[in-house]
Amino acid sequence: MAREFTPKVVTANALIEGDVVYLTADDSWTRRLSEAEIITEEDYAQLRLLQAEGQPELVVGAYLADVIAGENGPEPTHFREDFRRTGPSNYNHGKQAELADV
Repeated sequence: MAREFTPKVVTANALIEGDVVYLTADDSWTRRLSEAEIITEEDYAQLRLLQAEGQPELVVGAYLADVIAGENGPEPTHFREDFRRTGPSNYNHGKQAELADV
């Protein structure tokens, strides 16, 4: 029996900066998970992933990440995605220093 589809976001790494980015509903990339498009249909998720993979001049390593809808947008359901959204872990710089709500 196939697993039930759960909500997803498309995530990748920005090609130049290497930052974790998320695809928005208006086809742009954001560094804030709270602004990512929550995808609830499996076929549409695959289409959005293909669209992301078709932007090699902007992003690399695109994939679908599980999320749940939170009060302020999508929230990760797995430790790895929670860790990725906070940026580098060696010291407070980059996204950690710039974004207070991650």
